[in-house]
Amino acid sequence: MRIIANENIAGSVIQNLRLRGHDVVSVKETMRGAKDVDILSCAQTEQRLVITHDQDFGELAFRFGLPAECGVILFRLSGEDPVTNQHRIVVVLQSRTDWLGHFSVVDDKKIRIRPIPVIRSSPGNKF
Repeated sequence: MRIIANENIAGSVIQNLRLRGHDVVSVKETMRGAKDVDILSCAQTEQRLVITHDQDFGELAFRFGLPAECGVILFRLSGEDPVTNQHRIVVVLQSRTDWLGHFSVVDDKKIRIRPIPVIRSSPGNKF
């Protein structure tokens, strides 16, 4: 799977995914400090699934209509046990193959998946 991991994704998760054969670009390593809109654009161009703990990607896709057919997974985990949370991210990512074209929210107990509308941003967007 081709993935772009936002800066808030733990390095151990990135390393674990790479060890399992996934092609993971880390924003921390290659795009440090990049704006979310630029990360989403890169994901679209390279057809990489965005994984993040940041809700802003949903707003970019749904409210502002930016292209996000690459797929976005928002992890909303409890934070009580970092090792358990990191394990959950890896397990969830490997549990499905239909992330493309969807905005997914993963919490400690469930996965909610919603199709991302194919809407192009207007030239007047402030991005």
